[in-house]
Amino acid sequence: MKKPMIRITVLLIFILTAVSACAGNAPKNIIIMISDGCGYNHITAAAIYQYGNAQSPLYAQFSLGCGMATFPAGGSYDPNLAWADFSYVKHGYTDSAAAATAMSTGIKTYNGAIGVDLDKKPLTHIIERCEQLGKATGVITTVQFSHSTPAGFVAHNPDRDNYEQIAREMLLESAVDCIMGCGHPFYDDDGKLEQKPNSFKYVGGKSTWDSLVVGTAGADADADGVNDSWTVIQTRAEFQAIADGNTPKRLCGIPQVHKTLQQARSGDAKADPYVVPLTKTVPTLEEMTKAAVNVLDDDPDGFFIMIEGGAVDWASHGNQSGRMLEEQIDFDKAVNAVMEWVGKNSNWDESILIVTADHECGYLTGPDSGNKATGPVWNDLTNNGKDKLPGMEWHSGGHTNSLVPFYAKGRGSNLFKDAAINSDSVRGPYIDNTDIAKTIFQLLE
Repeated sequence: MKKPMIRITVLLIFILTAVSACAGNAPKNIIIMISDGCGYNHITAAAIYQYGNAQSPLYAQFSLGCGMATFPAGGSYDPNLAWADFSYVKHGYTDSAAAATAMSTGIKTYNGAIGVDLDKKPLTHIIERCEQLGKATGVITTVQFSHSTPAGFVAHNPDRDNYEQIAREMLLESAVDCIMGCGHPFYDDDGKLEQKPNSFKYVGGKSTWDSLVVGTAGADADADGVNDSWTVIQTRAEFQAIADGNTPKRLCGIPQVHKTLQQARSGDAKADPYVVPLTKTVPTLEEMTKAAVNVLDDDPDGFFIMIEGGAVDWASHGNQSGRMLEEQIDFDKAVNAVMEWVGKNSNWDESILIVTADHECGYLTGPDSGNKATGPVWNDLTNNGKDKLPGMEWHSGGHTNSLVPFYAKGRGSNLFKDAAINSDSVRGPYIDNTDIAKTIFQLLE
């Protein structure tokens, strides 16, 4: 009778050892930061403007840096054609919905899809897996929170334009602990109170908004059978207070502005950075980031958060050089805030930080680039000195199929080096956007 017991004991030890080994690879905290629409030259332009030279931001010095392909389902990226034909990357590009779904689920899908596959069936998000493991989760953005990138990490919908449905799923059905983003129905793009309410669609409709602000909206986030309502903050002072003070169980932050924190404000949209004064009544992405992390880091199991600089894309669509730089600099400051948090409250042995983009937008190059008699030319940006607009040139008002930069630091980041099996003659090794979720799922096994 003793031999079976010995076998069972050995088997249990083996299982526990295997589980422990897997758990040992899993990062406690997972932070993904996405500068929407950002390409290599967007980062360089912001560095030139801030520092007076092409000095890279801190994240470009991470131990792991490579390129990332972004095309949607059915597409491809040919590194040879990309550098033989200036127009090649103007075709076959992804939108933010398909890109976010790929990064969040590891599955490519069609443009416009939010968390669903080609058959419009729901896919499993990284957030859902983290919630199964007991981690706190959150998404924040500088645009409406029901827009493609944050939605693509939380919701499941066949059409990215179903904002009201998406917002309701995020607020009333998901187990996410922190959501922050624009879309306030009572404020305009300058942060001024409207006489009549604006659209409620970005916040889930009027009934959802009403229940949100009175504190009755919210699903069961901790699986105890009781709905967990949202605590709502709106003023900049409230965001700043949460960043350093006590935190609620679930936090929904809706700044008092409609479309974006800053990019959509009135004034000359083509002016140099900061010539048009920033709206002072809304938080910065850095302040939102500090508040969100302060909410999520109370969980002893750790957390997952996706942080988006969403209006880099919007400024790039409009070829607004000054406002693009404002948005990218705001994003860079948020990255620095996360790195500071890791240094003070965690460490790189238990946390992983990923900094990337969902696609390039605007086809940004240096001056006098394009198809020439001698062939295609991609010139460098012109350095005009610190706090001066670099010489730059836009070649599109839309997305491109260019590779985007990818950086990772911390626990498990070395696995992305193994995923970079393709190579580009200019950008070097590159991963696919689906490798983000695939690698994180692997780490969480």
